[in-house]
Amino acid sequence: MSYEVLARKYRPSNFEEVIGQDHVVKALVNSINSEKIHQAFIFSGTRGVGKTTIARILAKCLNCESESKPTAQPCNKCSNTLEISAGRSVDFLEIDAASNTQVEKMRDLIETVEYKPAKGRFKVYLIDEVHMLSTASFNALLKTLEEPPPHVVFIFATTNPEKIPKTVQSRCLQLNLKTVNENLLFEHLKKILDKEKIDSDDTSISLIVNSAQGSVRDALTLLDQAIAYGDGVLSEVDVKKLLGTIDNSLLMSMIDSVIDGNGQKVFDLLTQIEELSPSYDVILKDMISILHRVSLQQVLSNSATPEIDNLANKVDKEFCQLLYEIAMNAYSKFNIHPDPKEALEICLLRMLTFNPLQKLSESKVPSSDEKKNLKINNLDSNEKSKKVKSIEPEPKINNSEIKNDKDWLIFFDTLEISPFARNYYGNMSFISHTNNKLSLMINDSIGEVPENIESEFLSTLRQLLDKNIKIHYEKGTITNSPIETKEKKEKKDLDEAHTKIKNNKSIQNFVKKFKGAIKEDTIKPLK
Repeated sequence: MSYEVLARKYRPSNFEEVIGQDHVVKALVNSINSEKIHQAFIFSGTRGVGKTTIARILAKCLNCESESKPTAQPCNKCSNTLEISAGRSVDFLEIDAASNTQVEKMRDLIETVEYKPAKGRFKVYLIDEVHMLSTASFNALLKTLEEPPPHVVFIFATTNPEKIPKTVQSRCLQLNLKTVNENLLFEHLKKILDKEKIDSDDTSISLIVNSAQGSVRDALTLLDQAIAYGDGVLSEVDVKKLLGTIDNSLLMSMIDSVIDGNGQKVFDLLTQIEELSPSYDVILKDMISILHRVSLQQVLSNSATPEIDNLANKVDKEFCQLLYEIAMNAYSKFNIHPDPKEALEICLLRMLTFNPLQKLSESKVPSSDEKKNLKINNLDSNEKSKKVKSIEPEPKINNSEIKNDKDWLIFFDTLEISPFARNYYGNMSFISHTNNKLSLMINDSIGEVPENIESEFLSTLRQLLDKNIKIHYEKGTITNSPIETKEKKEKKDLDEAHTKIKNNKSIQNFVKKFKGAIKEDTIKPLK
């Protein structure tokens, strides 16, 4: 007895068995129950998500003999439903558009439209991959599609709905099928394995689900292959070998080494990955996926994987985007490269070459000590011989001891106030703080402080200093205001950063080597 593949054996026979397409099923069930069935449908979606299956179920619903009218729950026992399932119903014509593109074939089909169904209520025409019909075939179909006989229903299935002429689309009810959610697909495969009484583990099922990319048919086909490869048992090791799946920890270590600029380790890890016999385009594709997850983690902090979190904290955002672009560019040209291995190696070499933390040399790959020296780019050549002092945290002022400008600046910087209040009071300078009176110098150009802003600032001061404190304003020349002081410090730090980059021989050699230039507005002081 011939073996029936899982994709056919577990093809849904009614709407209740369809997974992941609730929005489509609900629309069809409601239209059947209300007896408002459209004359033409377009089912669009990627491969293996249920377009043809849903079309056959709809045909069975329209012609089921269990009730006197169309039903949303076909019995799958009457002759009409059994014949449609077997593909031998005279009232259900399934046509492959890829092999019937000529206009003559379409004209022959149109001639049969006028004839009433032999046994069922409706004559259902399913045209699969309808986008492959010629322009002449579409034009020949237009009039019939717009005003078909009451006993005719057209169903068009396609993976490329954008190739269907707008004149055809406007005459049809279009339902877009989605790729199936990974969790739903996982549960679906698990149920099938239980029914087939096949030993499996969750990891191996997850690997198949990930490879299927939302296609139920692809998942079941891969499941068939995995069962055959494992001799009736589904194991993680066998599935990884079958799919050529790479251990993500190796790939993450390789990306980590790229970030460090350690070329030797990068290619040692590549050698280990090659021992798993994956396709080189799969290696690059998985690298792109990891870099994508790292980028999301840097913005959304949405990853539960420690390795991804570590990479996100380690790599600079701009450099991460550069790595992603280099990988995508290599992947887009992968098929035209004469040697896949060389294509991947060149991609890795480009990532290493454009690493801004790597100290480049004309003659050799930089050592780890040299890279450490480049990272400490705040040190001048004279300072490098000195012991690097740890950066001490800024001192915190006792709220009751604000005696001078320095104390006030430290205290003001710790205040949790709105940007509006900070802008007003940050442009005033400190005069004195005695008992319950705070005196501030205010410029004539500032004008009166709005009541709501003064109330907010006063409320904050009373929580930190004295419940009875009052603010006294004096008109005069502002000196050493918090905002002015901060701007001066930022300018000083920026000037120092410019000077250190200009005097850093490693960076200057890098720029000279590639005939580049440093954009002045991208230089920022280290925080």
